Amino acid sequence: MRIKSNNNKINSVILTTAKTSFLRYFIELSYNGKNYHGWQIQPDVISVQEKLNKAVSTITQQNIEVVGAGRTDTGVHASQMFAHFDVDLEIKGDIPHKMNSLLPKDIVVYNVFKVDDEKHARFDAVSRSYEYKIWLGRNPFLLDFSWQIHSQKLDVELMNDAAKLLLEYTDFQTFSKVKTDVYTYNCNITEAIWKQQENELTFYITANRFLRNMVRAIVGTLVDVGLGKITKDDFRKIIESKNRSNAGLSVPAKGLFLTQIKY
Repeated sequence: MRIKSNNNKINSVILTTAKTSFLRYFIELSYNGKNYHGWQIQPDVISVQEKLNKAVSTITQQNIEVVGAGRTDTGVHASQMFAHFDVDLEIKGDIPHKMNSLLPKDIVVYNVFKVDDEKHARFDAVSRSYEYKIWLGRNPFLLDFSWQIHSQKLDVELMNDAAKLLLEYTDFQTFSKVKTDVYTYNCNITEAIWKQQENELTFYITANRFLRNMVRAIVGTLVDVGLGKITKDDFRKIIESKNRSNAGLSVPAKGLFLTQIKY
């Protein structure tokens, strides 16, 4: 059976009865996190997940809850994010176009595709990559997308020497938010490097998983190295202490981007 909605907003999307109990679809999207209290739905605040739920539910005419590949914090951006949802009808047509017509302009869907019903957006991800952007100076056009440092000079070479230590460890409790319900603080970091192009300084980090606030705490502590406040040996001791109070500040969320998820 084929069902075509009379709703003008979704009249180019065709829903077909599924042969199995449900079908699973992946969504590839990006978003500017400035106006959102993170990815996850929370009471009385706006989240990315809430906006996606409403758009997919409107198109499928069912009550849909999307599952994200991760949970970005308030103000954090994502240039690549994946999520999945289950529906008992096969969806055909230009789904990304219809979703984008229902979503705010700061959330953009690039692709929607059917996957095996056991494929999971969060648990099947093998790595995630983040970038943290620092602008050395003042730039009014990057205020929402970088942390601007204009009164102090950073020693990037020292910061990179310290960053290499991250690849020697797996327990990163030091850089985790204190009140969190994780079952382990272990993460396998495979990349941690600073790269500078003129005034833009970017920290690239990849791991199989990340703890809450982890990247922002690492960046804050590495900046302390670059400012000469702590040494490379101090950085090692901070990691080994497993004590968040020993690490540096949590840098502003606006400079952080989730950039890639691999499956």
